[in-house]
Amino acid sequence: MPPNAGRPARLSLDAIVAAATRILETEGLEKLSMRRLATDLGSAPMAVYHHVRDKDDLLVHVMESQARAMPRPSFPDDPRERLIEASVLLYELLAERPWIVEVLTGKDLIGPSALWIVEAMIGAAADHGCSGDDAVFVYRTIWFYIVGDLVIRVARHGRVGENETVAALTVDTHPRLAAVAGRWAELNARDTHRRGITAIVNGLLG
Repeated sequence: MPPNAGRPARLSLDAIVAAATRILETEGLEKLSMRRLATDLGSAPMAVYHHVRDKDDLLVHVMESQARAMPRPSFPDDPRERLIEASVLLYELLAERPWIVEVLTGKDLIGPSALWIVEAMIGAAADHGCSGDDAVFVYRTIWFYIVGDLVIRVARHGRVGENETVAALTVDTHPRLAAVAGRWAELNARDTHRRGITAIVNGLLG
């Protein structure tokens, strides 16, 4: 019998990142643990720790892997349009990976390869005439809108409480809400991220 027969295959960082990504994409952040990861890999937890220090270090590696695989399209030359397109792209990339939003809002972690889009957004604001400080303010304002919108959409998924509450309102107490109560669920479900981002950019840049 070969000397290594019956032993698990030697782990690699790439294999660990791939397995962690599968768990994050199919089950979410709360299901990812070092023990669960080791089980999925058919290995012992200590073998995983040989490649990553802890769960936070693992998440940085996963986010870095995701960032390297993300598309980097050419943006318009016009600074305003460039900022809109870069912001919309950031929203859509995160919308496809809601677990990243959960990581970014809960921990001070980031994959360095993702910072190119932040550079593009701040650069667009600066090219429009914003000072360095104001360009960062523009980016942060858009970032808070993107994260807030995605967090609410994920949290609201499958819930109907708000829709039922609005539907029960009357014109005597809430005339404006009552006027749209019958369409409240449909209005809430609309994908308006491009419109929202465009409005924010236009408001910020004047």
